[in-house]
Amino acid sequence: MVSQISEAVLDEIADALVDKGYILLSDIIPDYVSLALLEKMQTEQNINFKKAAIGRGIDQQVNTFIRSDKIAWLNNQDHIDREYLTIMSQLKDGLNRRLFMGLFHYESHYAVYEPGAFYKKHLDALKGSQNRLLTTVFFLNPEWQEKDGGQLVIYDELDQPLDVINPLLGTLVIFLSERFPHEVKPTLKTRNSIAGWFSVSNAAINAA
Repeated sequence: MVSQISEAVLDEIADALVDKGYILLSDIIPDYVSLALLEKMQTEQNINFKKAAIGRGIDQQVNTFIRSDKIAWLNNQDHIDREYLTIMSQLKDGLNRRLFMGLFHYESHYAVYEPGAFYKKHLDALKGSQNRLLTTVFFLNPEWQEKDGGQLVIYDELDQPLDVINPLLGTLVIFLSERFPHEVKPTLKTRNSIAGWFSVSNAAINAA
């Protein structure tokens, strides 16, 4: 049985998005789901990781000066991926009931940052585009320490750091895609995560 997000937690997320635009959670995804996702990333031979690109459509390109991670998209036909995607669907429905955001489509990918990899400061969506309204980042790194690097840094609209987040197993970060520039600092050891985006339509969105 897939874990259910409680109404109290959904209230907490909605309130935080209204008040400050982002939230960190440490217990929304059950441990067994986190560990299954991590095991898949570490042992699954059929995951087709590719160098991550920037841009969309014909403008999409690999630029290792901006980002140097590798990605593989989640698939609802895979039972491990489906557990995580079902929880994200609960999140979508809960926020739509509370905030009338009109969230419809969700896409997400595994991201592996090998030692030395990074992703420079960027926005997930152009302001007013509504391609992506809400970003999620879920971390899959047991016993991560600050000295390991790889922190997610969230900036405010004046480019001042708001939060520096260690990518520790079980931590979920949710923020408004158009509002917060963010970056992944260079990592000193392999860093695993899942990045995802809610949008208002089911149009295909290429690359992250």
